[in-house]
Amino acid sequence: QVQLVESGGGLVQAGGSLRLSCAASGSIFRINVMGWYRQAPGKQRELVAAIISTGSLNYADSVKGRFTISRDNAKNTVYLQMNSLKPEDTAVYYCNFEWMGHVYWGQGTQVTVSS
Repeated sequence: QVQLVESGGGLVQAGGSLRLSCAASGSIFRINVMGWYRQAPGKQRELVAAIISTGSLNYADSVKGRFTISRDNAKNTVYLQMNSLKPEDTAVYYCNFEWMGHVYWGQGTQVTVSS
C-alpha cells in the first residue's frame, strides 16, 4: 500500500522561508507526476506546483518566482521550497502523486504565515 508522508510545515513570518517534503512509501516507482496543492479556509483546493517525470514544471501564477518544486526519484520524494512567504500563502499543503492511473494524497501539513 502506498502512503505519502509530508513534513516541513509550520509558522513563519512574512518574508520568511519554509521547505516542505513528501516521501512515498510502499511499492511505487517511476512516479509520473508529483505535485503540491493547498487549501485555505473557505476556499477550494488549488494546484501550487507540479513536476512531471520528464522534468516539466508547472506553477500557479501566485507563487511563480517565489516557490521551487523539485524531486528525488531515487527517494520517491518531492520538495517545495517556499521563499518570500506572504500571509495569503497560509493554507494546508497537500502533496499529490500520480502513478499507474492512481492518485495518492498526503495527509496535509499546515503552513501559517504571520504578517
